[in-house]
Amino acid sequence: MNSESKIKLFHGSKAGLKGNIRPASRALCDFGQGFYMGTEREQPSTLICNYPDSVLYELELDTTNLSVKEIPLGLDWALFVAFNRGRLSRDVAPILYDKYAAFKNGVDIFKGYIANDRMFVVLDRFFDGDITDKALIESLSALKLGIQYVAITQKACDSISIIKKNIFSSEERKNLIQKSESNRKLGISLADEICRKYRREGLFFDEILKQ
Repeated sequence: MNSESKIKLFHGSKAGLKGNIRPASRALCDFGQGFYMGTEREQPSTLICNYPDSVLYELELDTTNLSVKEIPLGLDWALFVAFNRGRLSRDVAPILYDKYAAFKNGVDIFKGYIANDRMFVVLDRFFDGDITDKALIESLSALKLGIQYVAITQKACDSISIIKKNIFSSEERKNLIQKSESNRKLGISLADEICRKYRREGLFFDEILKQ
């Protein structure tokens, strides 16, 4: 269904969208404040399944005349997430801070991997200094995360069309809650195995900030 410029995506809302689509998520998200959409139906569904008024939207994004910046999976991805989640301070690492602040210059859409249910645990362990960048990147590769598109400008949001709204039944909600918990446990188990394997390789987060 996707063409080069038109892409089918999904967005989960806890209480349904009100008014026009806007880049108005909470500030501390993976790629900063924006409107978040994923390529896979399951990922946003498992995020909102606990909310009784939640709605899953099927969308079409038209990237014609939009500036799209793709962030490949790796250390830059992890540090950009750290920057957007407030874990990267200009006082501690001014060069890195300015580098990732400049990522947003002239950009309408970010495209990159999702820090999903399985990845939150691994990222926090990296930010807290429990695992190295080598262990983190190996975990990222192994977890096979989905792709997200984040509209960070109103111009980009105006290029999004709602195709369909989906309301979950109680049985669907129950199954999604179980799936979300299963994903989290899988992430913890896989990360533990990888982090043991690479515990002596690479740099820790605070060491990277000091470089």
